[in-house]
Amino acid sequence: MPQPSRHLKTTTFAFLDLETTGGSAATDRITEIGIQFWRAGECVDQWQTLVNPKTRISPFIEQLTGISNAMVADAPLFEDIADELERRLDGVVFVAHNARFDYGFVKGEFRRLGRMFVAKVLCTVKLSRRLYPEFRRHNMDALIERHGLQQVQRHRAMGDVAAMLGFFEHVLAQQGEDTLETAIGELLQRPSIPSHLPLDTLQELPRGPGVYRFYGENDALLYVGKSTNIAQRVASHFSGDHNSTRGVRISESLRRVDWTETAGELGALLLELKQIKGLKPLFNRRSRAAKNLVSIELTTNAQGYLQARLIREIDPGRLGDYYGLFRSKRDAERALAGIAAKNELCNRLLSLESEHSGPCFQRALGRCQGACEGREDPLRYNLRMQIAFYSLRLQTWPWKGPVAIIECNETSHKTDVLVVYNWVHVATVHDDHELDSLSLGGQAVNFDLDSYKLLAKALLGKDRGQFRIQLLPALAQPDVLMP
Repeated sequence: MPQPSRHLKTTTFAFLDLETTGGSAATDRITEIGIQFWRAGECVDQWQTLVNPKTRISPFIEQLTGISNAMVADAPLFEDIADELERRLDGVVFVAHNARFDYGFVKGEFRRLGRMFVAKVLCTVKLSRRLYPEFRRHNMDALIERHGLQQVQRHRAMGDVAAMLGFFEHVLAQQGEDTLETAIGELLQRPSIPSHLPLDTLQELPRGPGVYRFYGENDALLYVGKSTNIAQRVASHFSGDHNSTRGVRISESLRRVDWTETAGELGALLLELKQIKGLKPLFNRRSRAAKNLVSIELTTNAQGYLQARLIREIDPGRLGDYYGLFRSKRDAERALAGIAAKNELCNRLLSLESEHSGPCFQRALGRCQGACEGREDPLRYNLRMQIAFYSLRLQTWPWKGPVAIIECNETSHKTDVLVVYNWVHVATVHDDHELDSLSLGGQAVNFDLDSYKLLAKALLGKDRGQFRIQLLPALAQPDVLMP
């Protein structure tokens, strides 16, 4: 026996469409809102307004929508209609075609006002996919042609709303109330996920720490991320709104999700770094591998003053002799200039000026205390240098060889043994047998700036007590190479 209908008899559906200045809810704004309210088989109300976006509408968007800058010049601002829009959408089902776009823009506009907007959302793209899986295209033009819907003024809010409502009523007439009710119930109850993913994607994801990967068409790797709760983090990507064009593109391209569980957060962080650098996913913006690292070395000149020089030949075995690791010479010089300005140090001794007779340029401006002319006591100057550079000093590897960092997860009963040497994550094994079989002799591993920062913070920072560290004296030391 079919379940009795509920939503179609008792729920108000707000069929809503927006026109905007572009595709990013973070940077673009709404220019028009159109809504038709449908309940128990008939339209009960409608509402439409232009909105002043407080920014220019591009010629492309103007031609696409027919909405010009002149048309919205005297239109109300979103903040002027926010209260009425919130009142009209209170307690209804928010219906839109590609609802993530429209819902994201509405939430974004309320967020700019310091307000939260939440609604039940029904996407007619997903409804079409659910009821007509044999078809590949489900955009509005395809639905109008496929189902013989009435032609409307496309890319204007009320025109698109009319097309969307026409599709909804066509489905009701063609497939019947019970079928449509079942589909609506499933779409409203399930978590919001991109339409190309299986419905049970989130149910399969683990609730513990690890790394997840998003794949697109032809199994192209789109994105790598980590979390202490993979399922929760992946679900947050599909929360119903996007704050960036990148988020929209990932969602539209996503075809598959897979993951690797880890015993703890440190293992997840290290694996995420390794996969971002090694696999080069399309949408990850951070943690790209540096081609050449630059550091600062302090030496004493003939007059007894400490001087700084930039170096590229860095010995990973004596990191404690260096100050800072930088991805480029420009980054290192910018750091030196900041130190000089803050501490009134000599630019010439910091290698920011070439050697010449007379005072440095900063001395002429009263920003150097005279070391360049021998007017500041070397002991005093050197002490000020050491204090200024203290926070940049790198950490020499404090153990005589490789160590095992042991992470255990009591919930999943998973154990990871992270083998680390000279701030490089060399390998991950899972038990003593794998550890005994591990051979590092003759291997070469690359030193990595991001891994250094991560491991130094974990092993020497305030939370170091949470890690169990075991020395591995029998394990041969790999060769650590600087990029």
